[in-house]
Amino acid sequence: MAKKHVIVGMSGGVDSAVAALLLLQQGYEVTGLFMKNWEDDDTDEYCSSREDLIDAAAVADRIGIDIDTINFSAEYKERVFSEFLREYQAGHTPNPDVLCNAEIKFRAFLDHALALGADHIATGHYAQIREVDGLYQLLKAEDGTKDQSYFLYRLNQRQLARTLFPLGRLYKREVREIARKAGLPNHDKKDSTGICFIGERPFREFLNRYLPADPGDICTLEGETIGRHMGLMYYTLGQRQGLGIGGRRDGDGEAWYVAAKDLERNRLIVVQGHDHPALLSERLVATGLNWISGSAPHCEWVYGAKTRYRQKDAPCTLSRADAERCTVEFAEPQWAVTPGQSVVVYESQVCLGGGIIESSEKTPGSAVKEGRCPPDTIKYNDE
Repeated sequence: MAKKHVIVGMSGGVDSAVAALLLLQQGYEVTGLFMKNWEDDDTDEYCSSREDLIDAAAVADRIGIDIDTINFSAEYKERVFSEFLREYQAGHTPNPDVLCNAEIKFRAFLDHALALGADHIATGHYAQIREVDGLYQLLKAEDGTKDQSYFLYRLNQRQLARTLFPLGRLYKREVREIARKAGLPNHDKKDSTGICFIGERPFREFLNRYLPADPGDICTLEGETIGRHMGLMYYTLGQRQGLGIGGRRDGDGEAWYVAAKDLERNRLIVVQGHDHPALLSERLVATGLNWISGSAPHCEWVYGAKTRYRQKDAPCTLSRADAERCTVEFAEPQWAVTPGQSVVVYESQVCLGGGIIESSEKTPGSAVKEGRCPPDTIKYNDE
C-alpha cells in the first residue's frame, strides 16, 4: 500500500520542523514547502525570510526530505494585506494572522498541495482535529499556553479533512526536546512574534507608508482636550502605552487607556483606570461569521468565547440577527472589546467558529453608554 503523501508548511521554526519529523516517523511520505508571503521592503534588517529558508532547508537535509519553495506574495497582498489596510482605515484593529491562515496557509497552500497530488497538508500549529460522525472538529491543543485554535476558527470542513496538526497533543518543551534529540539545527531557535510582514520594524513607521497619518486631539469622556494623537489608526482600544499623557491629580494618578475612537471628529477618547466602565462591554455584534461544522450553534446555550488571544474562555450566549451577524452576550463584562478583532466561540475544548467584532455595547454605568459626553461632540465607532 502506497504511503500517504503529506506536504508540510515549513517556516524555518522548530514547530514545523518537528511536525515534519513526526510525520516521517509515522510512515508518511513527507515533502517540505517554504512559503514566501511578503516581498515589499524584504530586507535582512527587519525580515528574516532568507534566514528562515536556510533554516528550513537545513532541517529538511537533516531528516532526509525534499523541500520546495513557493511565492504567495501576490495572493497575500490581495487577500490579506489589502483587508488589513481597509480595517485600519475604518478605525478598527484587524488580526492579519486569522486571515492569513484562512486565505494563504489553508487555502492557497492547500490548493497548491492538492494540485501536486498530496493527500494532506500539515503545519506546526498547536491545535487538534478529530472526526465525529462524519464531521471534523477543531480542538484546542493539549498545551493550553500554546493553543492556536483562536487563529484557526475560519477553517471549514474541506480544509480540516485535508489537514494534520502533529503537535496538537504535545507541550512546547516536548517539541524542543524532540528537536534537540534529533539534532535539528533550529532546536533552540527563538519563536517568531508579531505580524509576519512587519517583522521587528516600528509599526507606526510601517503603517505610515501605506496610510497617511492624520493627527488629532486626545479627549476625555467629558470632551476636554488633554493631548494630541499621531493618527487614530495607530491606537487600539485598551491601549495604555504610547499615549504621551501622564496621570492627573483629579484621577489619582491612574494610567490613561484608549476607550473609543471618534472617527467623525478625529478624536481619541481616553479614560483613567484599567477598570473604568467605559472599557467594559456586556455584549458585542460579530459579522463575517464562520461556523466550522457548517451550522450555527444553538441560541441561548452557554458557550465560552475569547475576544483576544490568550484570554480565558468567557461564559456567553449567542443570538442570530441574520445569516451574517450574531450577538454575543457575556455573563460578565469583557475588557476592551475591539472592533476588527475576532470573537471565537468554544464548547469546552471544541472550537465552534466565530466572526469579526463589529461593535460592542458598554456596561451600564459607563459614561459612554449613559451619554454624559456631549452627543454633538463625541461619536463612537464601537457603539
